[in-house]
Amino acid sequence: MEKRIRFTETVLRDGQQSQIATRMTTAEMTPVLQTLDEAGYHALEVWGGATFDSCLRFLNEDPWERLRTIRQEVKNTKLQMLLRGQNLLGYKNYPDDIVRAFITKSIENGIDIIRVFDALNDLRNLETAIAATKEAGGHCQVAISYTTSDFHTIDYYRGLSKEIAKIGADSLCIKDMAGVLTPQKGYELVSQIKDSTELLVDVHTHATSGIAEMTYLKVAEAGADIIDTAISSFAGGTSQPATESLALAFEELGYDTRLDLGKINEAAEYFNPLRDRFRAEGLLNAKVKDTEPKTLIYQVPGGMLSNLLSQLKELGLEQRYEEVLAEVPKVRADLGFPPLVTPLSQMVGTQAVMNVLTGERYKNVPLEIKDYVRGLYGKSPVAIASEIRQQIIGDEAVVTQRPADLLQPGLEHSEAEISQYAKSEEDILSYALFPEQARDFLGRRENPFYDVPLQKVSVTLDIN
Repeated sequence: MEKRIRFTETVLRDGQQSQIATRMTTAEMTPVLQTLDEAGYHALEVWGGATFDSCLRFLNEDPWERLRTIRQEVKNTKLQMLLRGQNLLGYKNYPDDIVRAFITKSIENGIDIIRVFDALNDLRNLETAIAATKEAGGHCQVAISYTTSDFHTIDYYRGLSKEIAKIGADSLCIKDMAGVLTPQKGYELVSQIKDSTELLVDVHTHATSGIAEMTYLKVAEAGADIIDTAISSFAGGTSQPATESLALAFEELGYDTRLDLGKINEAAEYFNPLRDRFRAEGLLNAKVKDTEPKTLIYQVPGGMLSNLLSQLKELGLEQRYEEVLAEVPKVRADLGFPPLVTPLSQMVGTQAVMNVLTGERYKNVPLEIKDYVRGLYGKSPVAIASEIRQQIIGDEAVVTQRPADLLQPGLEHSEAEISQYAKSEEDILSYALFPEQARDFLGRRENPFYDVPLQKVSVTLDIN
C-alpha cells in the first residue's frame, strides 16, 4: 500500500500569527504566492484566526481585499481559513444571520476549506457554521480542540469524532494548539478515529514542547492524511514544525508528499529576509523560537506562557511567574477542564493572575469568566462544582440551551449603523465583527481627514 502524507502550509496565517502577531502585510505576501501555489500543497492556510482583526487594527488593510488578492494569485491550491464556530473571528457569540452571511462571503471571496472549531468542543456552537459552509459550496473541516485531563481520554475523542462525522463534517482536524499531543497519544488517537470514521484526518500541532516532529511521524504511521507545517522562516517554537525539513524526512521514509522541494526552498529564501527584518525591528521576539518543555507539565500553550510573563513584567511581578503557572491548571480544573484555546486560554490565564496577586482565589472575577460559568460560551467539558459556581456567580441560573439561541439577528442592525461608510456586504460584516476597528478603517478609507491613528501597541497572541 502506498504511503502518502499531504501538507497544509501555515506560514501566511498561523505561522506568522504565532511568531509576529499577524503583522505580515498583503504586499509582503504577494510576491511569493505563485511559488507557494506551485509547491504541491494540499492547502494554504491564509485567512481567519487573528488575520482579520490585525488587518483592520494594525495594518490599515481590508481583510477581504487580502483574500481576493491571494485568490487571484493562487489558482491551483485550495485556500483555507480558521473559524471559531459561533465566535467567527471574534471573542463572543454572534447571531446566526451574521455567521451565515460571513461564511457565504468568505467562500464567495475565495476560501475553499473552512476549519471550524469550538473552544469547548460543544458541537452545538458549530451547527450553523457547518450548515452555512456546506450550503455555500465549501469544504467544512471540523476541528477537535485537543487537550488533556482525566476526562479527555482517547475514548472521549473517538466518540466526539463519530459525532463530528454525523453532523456533516467533510474532514476532521485534531487541533493541538498547545503542542501537548505526544507521539504515542497521537498514534492511538488517529488510529481510533480512522477506525471509527471515514473522514480524512488532518493533524495540527505546535513545536512549543519539542516533540512535534515525532508526533507527526507517528500520526502518519497511524494513517493521518494531512499535517500542518510552516516554512522554516516562521517555524519552530510557538509555530508549526518546518515544512522543508519534514518534507525531506517523509520523502526519505518513502512517503509520497506531492511537494516540490525546490519551490519550498525558493519560498524559504523569500521569507528569510522578512524574518530577519521583523527580528531587527523587535517584532519577532527570540522567545517565540524557544522550546518550552514546561508546556507538557502545565498543559499551557507556549504563546500563553509568554503572555503571562509579559503581563507580570508590566506589573513588576515577574518573580511570581511560577506561582501563576502552578495556578493555571487549578483554575482550569475548577472551570471544568476547558481546552486552553482562544478565548478560554486568555480567560483562564487572567483568572490565574488575579488569584495569585490578590492572595484570595476568585476574589476578583472578570466578566468573561462569569459569563462562561453562566453557560454563555457553551457547556463545560466537566460540570463545574457547585461551590465554585456559587463563588463566581452566586445563585444565578446557568444557561443550558445553545447560547446563540439567546441572540437576536444582527446583520440589519449593523448595516444601519455603518451605512455612512459601508459600500458592500463585506464592509458591513467587518463592522459586525469588529465595530470600532472597522469604523475607523472605513472612515479612513472614505475620508482622508478622518483622524484615527492606527494602534501601535502589542497585542495578546491568539492561541489557535
